[in-house]
Amino acid sequence: MPLSLNSISIIQFKNYPHQRYQFTERIIGICGRNGVGKTNLLDAIHYLCFTKSYFSRSDAVNVYHGSQGFRLEGYLSLNGKEEKAVCILRETGRKEFSLNDELYTRFSKHIGRYPCVVIAPDDVELIIGGSEERRKFIDTILSQLDPAYLQALINYTKILQQRNSFLRSLSDGYAKDFSVLDILDEQLAKEGSVVFQKRDGFLKNFLPVAQQKYAQISQQQEPISLSYETELHTLNMEELLKLTRQKDIVVQRTSGGVHRDELGFNLGAQTFKSVASQGQRKSLLFALKLAEMEILKKEKGFPPLLLLDDVFEKLDEERISNLLANVCTDEQMQIFITDTNCKRLEDGLQKIGQRVQMVRL
Repeated sequence: MPLSLNSISIIQFKNYPHQRYQFTERIIGICGRNGVGKTNLLDAIHYLCFTKSYFSRSDAVNVYHGSQGFRLEGYLSLNGKEEKAVCILRETGRKEFSLNDELYTRFSKHIGRYPCVVIAPDDVELIIGGSEERRKFIDTILSQLDPAYLQALINYTKILQQRNSFLRSLSDGYAKDFSVLDILDEQLAKEGSVVFQKRDGFLKNFLPVAQQKYAQISQQQEPISLSYETELHTLNMEELLKLTRQKDIVVQRTSGGVHRDELGFNLGAQTFKSVASQGQRKSLLFALKLAEMEILKKEKGFPPLLLLDDVFEKLDEERISNLLANVCTDEQMQIFITDTNCKRLEDGLQKIGQRVQMVRL
């Protein structure tokens, strides 16, 4: 395997006071009843790949009850060479991340080193939730592939916050110095244009792959269409900011830009989430995630780590078999699968002829 996690040490993280796990197989089944820490183990792995949690925005909520700070240490093999990744949340609330004992000055430099895909129960929000969920999904993939994209996105977000803060200050009676707004607009347009161009180029390749995966999973000819919806298809960022400036001053926020982009999912002439069945929603979710795995593998030259969290709880046996057959046959991909039912997990993997290391919690 070009990329694999060999071991992880977890100290004062979520419900783990201190635990260490060795991983010896390509497929690792993690089983145990609800509440024992299956999802938390996957989240610890996610930290090693992304320097942050998959499930929560704040690092502080992930500290073991009654403790201050946590430490996660993983040994990973990347193209035959073992590396050590360490994430520490200090008692002061300061977070540090190091690779082979060298501290990162910017966490963004680590993103993409260990590509990783997660499929979890709440991911259905990607289909039925607000547009922010879908932007975050695209940003997560692109950030692992293109450091320039990630930097432009970080810059854009920072300038957007400054612009919104300035717009709010106008209503507080401060002098209306629009030269500041001109500078902010110029900076925002520059970074926003980079984000748009990279998203547009990426989605031209990604969306047809996702559509093809959906057809394979659903095994039916359904009139599904996926599209990239953005104001920047008709106006550039400079034009858009000029056009919306008066409105922005009134509503005290930036109303146009790449932070409002959307992925459109349609079934026939209707929006997908308004008419799709539960089965269709799950099929589209898996299609998007499988497309993510395929694109990451193609661009990186090796497959990502795959973390599957309790996905079998709400799936029938046929869908479980289809999903396992889809993801477990790539001999180069390391997969971590959680389930409350150890036997169901072992049986499912044996059916498709795969060896598994079981971690019982």
